[in-house]
Amino acid sequence: MLIRSRIVLPMTAPPLEDGAVLVSRDRIQAVGRFSDLRRLDAEVVDLGDVVVLPGLINSHCHLDYTRLMGRLVPPKTFPDWIKSILAAKSEWQESDYAASWLDGARQLLESGTTSVVNIESVPTIVAGCRQATPLRVFSHLEMTGVRSGLDPASILDRALAALRNLEPGRAGLGLSPHAPYSTLPALIEGTARQARAAGIRTTTHVAESHAESEMFLYRRGPMFSWLEPQRPMDDCGIGSPVQHLERHGLLGPDHIAVHANYLWDGDVERLARSGTHVVHCPTSHDYFGHQRFPLEPLRSAGVNLTLGTDSLASTRVIPGRRVTLSLLAEVREFLSKNSLVSPLEALAWITVHGARALGVDGRLGELSPGALADLIAIPHSGAVEDAVEAVVNHGGCVSASLIDGEWAIAPGESVR
Repeated sequence: MLIRSRIVLPMTAPPLEDGAVLVSRDRIQAVGRFSDLRRLDAEVVDLGDVVVLPGLINSHCHLDYTRLMGRLVPPKTFPDWIKSILAAKSEWQESDYAASWLDGARQLLESGTTSVVNIESVPTIVAGCRQATPLRVFSHLEMTGVRSGLDPASILDRALAALRNLEPGRAGLGLSPHAPYSTLPALIEGTARQARAAGIRTTTHVAESHAESEMFLYRRGPMFSWLEPQRPMDDCGIGSPVQHLERHGLLGPDHIAVHANYLWDGDVERLARSGTHVVHCPTSHDYFGHQRFPLEPLRSAGVNLTLGTDSLASTRVIPGRRVTLSLLAEVREFLSKNSLVSPLEALAWITVHGARALGVDGRLGELSPGALADLIAIPHSGAVEDAVEAVVNHGGCVSASLIDGEWAIAPGESVR
């Protein structure tokens, strides 16, 4: 199949006017000008006035929280929000989580995401939900431990057993110790050891809030006061949350650190030295009113930076504005607060950088020979130099989406 478009934006090469992408089964065979590739024996699919680019990679999401949108008001403290989402979740049945998960997957697909790192809080729905969407879902099973009362070894054994019952499918599987404050050190250490032995990638919320930093640095604050009766606190008062992850072996090139908003002395260097990837969630960041994301120190240190949508449970609902899970909306929110970042660089965060964070460099996040055939099309009839702006500012559904060489959204059709 030879897919033709007004502009092809490979992300690892300059844009091409009247470009084409040759796809055979689940792989890209060639990328070039249509005039150079048209002689090949392939069915031509002309998408017309669109920009074709790699499918977008969402490095952090909670699909099963999609239908909690608007139910939680922005809190005074981060622990207040945790308490409110725990209360809201307690009212749901398994079917509610599944419906919410699938709704979120549809929204991501419509807005251009083809791969997502999803934190799975309900393991029993994962297999069925993954089969019901064409998205590449990198499912990371969430582990906590404070409220369950289970010992860390049992929590990890249960998660590993659940992973063994799941098929990796077109994406992959991983583990997610939720956060330093909601787990015990033994769970983090065990996860790091077992995951690396099995070649499993990990992700953790870390340094998300001021309350978390206060807890670990100074043994004080609302999170410390709330959790002190619920967990041992001897891991507090001896360093930052990032130091905590480093001390217990979780940082590394196979780990994605989510948020990293409140970094202490040396934390940037720890993340860079270990090769840890960092995902920033701009809309969620704004919802909580966090301090400015430490973009420049992280970027200057060479940390691989990506973007994620987080969940709609931490999104402001504004009357008259449609709110959905959309990576391009996250890019626009990010650019509105970071004028020194170009739209092209931000777009790289959700393509090339996202693939790097998942350990699939060269296979996802770019249009190049040998890469997996994941691409999207976004309307644009203007000049080639305006293509990136057109992509970033696009709202609504993409014109087409191809995942693994099959149409997830066929040209002229809606999401299936």
